[in-house]
Order: sequence, then C-alpha cells, then structure tokens
Amino acid sequence: MRIEHLGEKPQIDPSAYIAPTATLCGAVKIGANTRIMFGATVIAEGGTIEIGADCVVLENAVLRSTARHSLRIGDRVLIGPNAHVVGCTLEDNVFIATGAAVFHGARLGAGSEVRIHGVVHLRTELPADATVPIGWVAVGDPAVLLPPGEHDRIWAVQEPLNFPKFVYGVDRRPDGGTIMPEIMTGMARALGAHQTDRVLEEAESEPAGRVSEN
Repeated sequence: MRIEHLGEKPQIDPSAYIAPTATLCGAVKIGANTRIMFGATVIAEGGTIEIGADCVVLENAVLRSTARHSLRIGDRVLIGPNAHVVGCTLEDNVFIATGAAVFHGARLGAGSEVRIHGVVHLRTELPADATVPIGWVAVGDPAVLLPPGEHDRIWAVQEPLNFPKFVYGVDRRPDGGTIMPEIMTGMARALGAHQTDRVLEEAESEPAGRVSEN
C-alpha cells in the first residue's frame, strides 16, 4: 500500500520490489533493486526516509521517521523481521537482525551489525565494523556495549541522553512526576495528521528521483 501523507508521496525506483502487503507512507524514497517484503511498514511522519540501493527490509519490520528525526539508510543494508528502526542513520553494509531496535539520532558505521534483539539507543554512535551481541545494548557516544542485565550501568549512560526531551520535546520533571500527559497530547496531535492521508493507486507513486508536485 502506498499512502500520500502531508502532501508527500513515496518515490520508488522502477527496479525495486514492494510486496503487496507492505506499506509506504509519506516522504519515502526507495533505491534501485531494494526489496520491501511482506508486512513491512515504512512510515515518514514529517521527516523523510531514504533507503539506498540493494537493501532488503524483511517481514514486519517497522521503519519510521518523525518531524524531529529523519531516517537514512545506505546501500546494501539488511533489516531483519520484526526489527524497529526509527529516526537514525545506517551507513552502507549494515546488518540489523531479527527483533533488533535502533533509536532516534543513532548512527551506525559502515559494516556494523546489531544481532538478534540487540538495541542501539538514542544518540549512540556505533563505529564501523562494530557488533552489538545478541540481546545486548549499545548506548552513548562513543558506544558502550552492555548486557541487558546491567540496567544500572545502561541507565547511567542513557539518562543524560534525555530520551523524552530528544524524542518528544518534553523534559523530565524535577520532582520525577509523570510527563505522559504532555507526551501523549503531542503524539496524538502529530499523528492526527494521518486523518487527511490518501491511499494511492500504484501508478501514482512517484518514480525515484522526481520531486512531488504537491
């Protein structure tokens, strides 16, 4: 399914393959010979998504951008089933395994790997050719690699990165109280823009390289 969002249509290279049950929404650009497989969702919500050449996005992966954080994926990148990749940069030849997650503002160097259920946290810089082991967490700049049971050590690096401020624009309260009302009000307002989306006929998707006239 191709969807126009905020006046932006997906741009798909003629040599790419988009499975019938995949969804592309908004300012998404798909490069040559790339394959977006069944159930994958590629959703540009205010920002852009660029996927290079010879990439494969496997079943039920979720790729997202936001108004604050665009998503850029280089050439020859594999994103495994059920992976979650949002608002970050993946350089060439990156491998994202089944169930892995890469968060806002992260940058993964060329040839790096995130293995099954690994996590690269927000604003984390993973060097070229680095590997996040199965189930481990990469956090910080430069990245520190920690096993999931080391919560206190992970949090010591993660807390100053200020996830709610960086992702949602809402700072933590000094008294430690919940900020969910502010976050959810903002998210509901932003996602409400989908109410004016338009499902496109296949022929309406823009060929890659063309700029939408809308």
